[in-house]
Amino acid sequence: MRSIRAGGAKRKNTADGGVVEVSKRLLRLWPWLAAITSGLLGAAALPPLDQTWLIWIALVPLCATILFSGENTRRRWLRDLLLGYVAGLTFFWSCFFWLTTVSVLGWFILQFYLALYFAVWSWFCGLMRPRPRKIVARDKWSEMLARAKPKPLPVSSPWLSSGHNFFLALCLTAAWVALEWTRGWLMSGFGWNGLGIALHGTWPLIQIAEFTGVAGVTFLVVFCNAILTTTARRIWEETRSRAMRPHFDLTLTLVGLVAVFLLGVGAVQMRPASHPLHVALVQAAVPRAEKFDVRYKQTIFDKFARLSKIALTSTSNIDLLVWPESAMPAPVLEDQETFDFVSQIGSSNRLDVLLGTIEEGAHQVYNAALLVSPENEPQLYRKVHLVPFGEFVPFRHSFPLFAKIVGDQVPEDFDPGTDFTVFQLSDNRGKVAPLICFEDTIGELTRQFVLRGADFLANVTNDGWFLRSAGSRQHLANAVFRCVENRRPMVRAANTGVTCFVNEFGRVTQILRDEQGSIFEEGTLIGDVNIAAEPRLTFYAQHGEFFAKICTAFAFVILLAKLLGLLRRRLQRKGD
Repeated sequence: MRSIRAGGAKRKNTADGGVVEVSKRLLRLWPWLAAITSGLLGAAALPPLDQTWLIWIALVPLCATILFSGENTRRRWLRDLLLGYVAGLTFFWSCFFWLTTVSVLGWFILQFYLALYFAVWSWFCGLMRPRPRKIVARDKWSEMLARAKPKPLPVSSPWLSSGHNFFLALCLTAAWVALEWTRGWLMSGFGWNGLGIALHGTWPLIQIAEFTGVAGVTFLVVFCNAILTTTARRIWEETRSRAMRPHFDLTLTLVGLVAVFLLGVGAVQMRPASHPLHVALVQAAVPRAEKFDVRYKQTIFDKFARLSKIALTSTSNIDLLVWPESAMPAPVLEDQETFDFVSQIGSSNRLDVLLGTIEEGAHQVYNAALLVSPENEPQLYRKVHLVPFGEFVPFRHSFPLFAKIVGDQVPEDFDPGTDFTVFQLSDNRGKVAPLICFEDTIGELTRQFVLRGADFLANVTNDGWFLRSAGSRQHLANAVFRCVENRRPMVRAANTGVTCFVNEFGRVTQILRDEQGSIFEEGTLIGDVNIAAEPRLTFYAQHGEFFAKICTAFAFVILLAKLLGLLRRRLQRKGD
């Protein structure tokens, strides 16, 4: 009997020990699981899932684990860096998975670089972590009791507590905006999928981009995440101490969010006088294996002629016909047969034709856009911002490994253009900014065309490189902010997805789909672009990323102050 009882007790102790061991493992793992969760939530808020609501809580797990855990960890700063890096890898690997259609190795390596921005922000969060109150105790047991015993909150103004949280959220948000802005220009830049992009379909909240650019929308998102994190912590502490206090920081944040929403609704209702420009868009869906092969020249001619005829005969008075990037397999200006084909379509229908082409010089090759008019000389724009590893390979000859990564996708480098050429349509119908491929995702570049008088934006792109992946949808999500920033409508003609019209408020008003709802099949789309009678320059068009630069300066000052404070305390400890 005693042996049975002893065996039962032993099994119970073993079970209890197993539970304790599992609990310890979970305690060690939960910060890393929280980091992964933040990355997954952020990616799910973007296309193709487009679960926008998740962006308001995406950073909360990462932020909470950095601010409120790991007190006894050695080299806590390194832990913060690694947590951010894990979150960044998860986020970028998830939302940029479509890059595997071009290069699996390139997709894998790129994310190791992009994740550094998450890591630096997490380290900054740790630097801004509130310093814990020291507990003075004579022995370890007394210290444990002191920590476990609920204590009433110190009697202080709730405004003071809220102010501390508000300032912390402001610092964390400014740092995030600074890093996101830096990612957009450093080493040629890859600024896709900032957190604010998740709100691309929430049109009232994105209208502030007229003043702040997409950085202001990101600011809203990150600030709300930071306030939710600190509020959850305060509520937990107040529940333990049974002393609830007003949360003015949360209240002010909600009031600010509602104010931005109402201002956005008001901005959309203020429509200036305008006149319509009738535009036809062609999506030819030429397979990428045939697109640059001159053996398919006649086949491609026939396809564009057929689709253009469908568009032009379905309605009258078309002013502009837009074909996608690299529409013809041969350079239009250098190949007479191709130029005659394009010119004949324009002259026979008395309209302008805008298309993407390749321009080959004696020693240079450009990715270009061309406007062919019935009566005027052709107008040419040479792409200014080239896509690294898409249109050129950085350090191709110094580091041959880079060229091997992209393989035959980039056999030779394009040369960058230097002029922001604005096309003048026939009969003074308007001026158009020709944006090629990913140029419509770059705010600073787009505003240069607007400063030079562009009335609307036209993007010609070939997203067929990414097959039927989420790349096309993410491209559009990033592009719509250019319309809000500059208060200019946009037309987009893609080889395969997404061909559409976007108004000056960033709303997609028309989109090309087939009968099954696919955006990747061939077809035509006809619509009107509203040209403002008296176009104005927005604050963003005039000053660019001023808001992001202010955030960067603020974050730098805070960082400098924190580092100097740490240095002073270290010197004091050495002196003691």
